[in-house]
Amino acid sequence: MDAGQLLHTYGFLWSPLTFAALSALAVLLIWTALTPTGTRREVRQRLDGYIERGATAEELESSGGPARSRAIAPAFRGLLRSLGRLLPARDAERTRQTLEQAGYPLGLGVLDFYGLRILLPIVLGGGYFLLFGRNQATSIALRNAIGLMLLGYLLPGFWVNSRVKSRKHAIMLAFPDMLDMLTIGVEAGLGFESAMMRVGAKWDNPLTQEFRRAVGEMRIGLGRNEALSRMAQRTGSDDVKTFVSVLMQSTTLGVSIAQVLHSQAADVRTRRRVRAEELARKAGIKMMIPLVFLIFPTMFVVILGPSIPILVETFSGLK
Repeated sequence: MDAGQLLHTYGFLWSPLTFAALSALAVLLIWTALTPTGTRREVRQRLDGYIERGATAEELESSGGPARSRAIAPAFRGLLRSLGRLLPARDAERTRQTLEQAGYPLGLGVLDFYGLRILLPIVLGGGYFLLFGRNQATSIALRNAIGLMLLGYLLPGFWVNSRVKSRKHAIMLAFPDMLDMLTIGVEAGLGFESAMMRVGAKWDNPLTQEFRRAVGEMRIGLGRNEALSRMAQRTGSDDVKTFVSVLMQSTTLGVSIAQVLHSQAADVRTRRRVRAEELARKAGIKMMIPLVFLIFPTMFVVILGPSIPILVETFSGLK
């Protein structure tokens, strides 16, 4: 068998293998260029250990579930963090704030999120190429695999942003009732921290979780203003930020907290009513699309449908 026949017979193997080798070489070069030096790596790992504490053995035992799940979850988390260290930590603070406002879904930290952004494209693109690449042309298989890798890289960001929006919406809906309950507790003689704990014990939603966390920070020695500022930053809600800024200003000026809470509760109820009226005005415009494209054509078919054969026979008889 000459060289031409050999190339014709085994040519379909050379393109994927060449592409895989070049891709591995490119990843290795990018990794070498972006990996920090030893000193920076040690400092970053030490900071990650302080900021992102892993679950203790007692927490793993109390979490329940089979022993296999408790063994697989830490291993998977370790894999994500190992992959996450490959990406440059230029936007680590912004990513941490986004995850914080999302409530740390599934307990993901910054390194876990970065690792998920590396692992998911590899799984989607590589899995598609291995499963369906043999039955398709090489160019089509590579195009689809690259598209899936791009989708896998973007999906975690979309998911976290949707969690941020849903959490902010839940906080916006719960804030007026929480503020009313807080006002009643303070006017009844409770301290501000005790009233926050009472509100946090009565309901279980993202806002009350932040209330409990803020009270816990106050009890371990953090100042009230700083704890409230961190709570407002974690929620990302404009209503909570306004409430915290007014409360901090009243504390500085020596104004009664009960009076501030009462005025803020009235203001929040007014904003909730204005927001409801705005949504009611938009409802008519939003209903136009389903009316024009879905309901009206159906009505025309039901009303004019039986008369169409009669009209066709009539006009055909005139000819």
